Amino acid sequence: MERIATVHRKTGETDIKLTFAIDGEGKSELETCVPFMTHMLDLFTKHGQFNLAVDAKGDVDVDDHHTTEDIGICLGQALRDALGDKKGIKRYGNAFVPMDEALAQVVVDLSNRPHLEMRAEFPSQKVGTFDTELVHEFLWKLALEARMNLHVIVHYGKNTHHIIEAIFKALARALDEATTIDPRIKGVPSTKGML
Repeated sequence: MERIATVHRKTGETDIKLTFAIDGEGKSELETCVPFMTHMLDLFTKHGQFNLAVDAKGDVDVDDHHTTEDIGICLGQALRDALGDKKGIKRYGNAFVPMDEALAQVVVDLSNRPHLEMRAEFPSQKVGTFDTELVHEFLWKLALEARMNLHVIVHYGKNTHHIIEAIFKALARALDEATTIDPRIKGVPSTKGML
């Protein structure tokens, strides 16, 4: 069964079409109008071995907030839809990723219980034109819509770009692990019998 989903979200602020494939080849086709998010989504796709296509138009003349938030919403919905009944998945994923002086850890549980726990400080409020507070906004909406536990811990780092890049790479690798089908698992990995 192909684990892929497409989401279209159109509001007064954004118009986003997104297709996400869990079992991909690290290929991305990205038009986001937010250059830094394009960069982060590209490396997320590559390091998770996903396929991701995003065509996002938004009110970036105001700022990047609505577009970044709504991409997170769409990606979360697509991840949840692509997972289907979650039978056979590992469910949990954990990854440490260094980026020069920065070290980030991301731990996920595809539990059907949304929660974001983020322990990260960014030395700068902006990377280029991108407001770094939007990283939290993106990750919270992703966790909420995917209905997953998402824990982000930055152990250390001095360069804001490096810290955020390490987070997105670790997110990709943790999700890759959590979504992996384990042939030993019969049904869903929960004593409740459902996720």
